[in-house]
Amino acid sequence: MNNVSVGIKKLDFSSFRGKMAASLTDGRQVIVPLSFFPEIKNLSLKQRSEWMILDDQYFTFADLSKVYSVCELLRQ
Repeated sequence: MNNVSVGIKKLDFSSFRGKMAASLTDGRQVIVPLSFFPEIKNLSLKQRSEWMILDDQYFTFADLSKVYSVCELLRQ
């Protein structure tokens, strides 16, 4: 997915049980099972609440060294 122009605005772990919802800058909401992202699934609820968006295209968590991209969300 070269030249992706959509970004991430917000992550939500509380609206859908066992899933992560990502609000995108184009108005879409992508909902994916946490089983697709085992490292995130293993975080506690508090740890999941400490997410950070990097350059609109990437996200990570305070307690994870891995960085995820919007492309990974859209591929799921």
